[in-house]
Amino acid sequence: MDKDVIRTEAAPAPFQGAPYNQAIRIGDLVFVAGQLGLRPGDASVEGDIEQQTEQVMTNLGSILEAAGSSLDRLVKTTVFLQDLGDFARMNEVYARFAGDQPPARSTVEVAALPSGALVEIEAVAHV
Repeated sequence: MDKDVIRTEAAPAPFQGAPYNQAIRIGDLVFVAGQLGLRPGDASVEGDIEQQTEQVMTNLGSILEAAGSSLDRLVKTTVFLQDLGDFARMNEVYARFAGDQPPARSTVEVAALPSGALVEIEAVAHV
C-alpha cells in the first residue's frame, strides 16, 4: 500500500525544516504529525493555553481537510501538555472541536515542547 504525503499551506510547515511531513495518508487512515499553536508562516508560538489549543485544532482541521478527512473523523489523538494544570482549560477548547463523538485520547505532561509551546496534539483520522 502506498503512502501519500499530505501538505497544505493552511497549516505550518514542518517545524524549523525538520525531516517530517504534516501528515501521511495510507489507505483509509491519515496520521497527522504533532501540531503546535503556530500560525502558518510564523516562527514562534504565542498566547495562553486556550489560544494555543485553538490554533492547534485549526491546524489539525486544515491538514485533515487536505487529506480528504475532517475533525469529526478523528479516531485517536494524543495531547502533550507542558503542565497538566492546564488540562481543564485545554479540554474546554478541545471539546468545541471534537464534536459529539470525540476520538479516543491520551493526555500526557512533558518536560518541554518546541519553542516553549504549552500544548502539542497529534492525531489519527479516518478518511
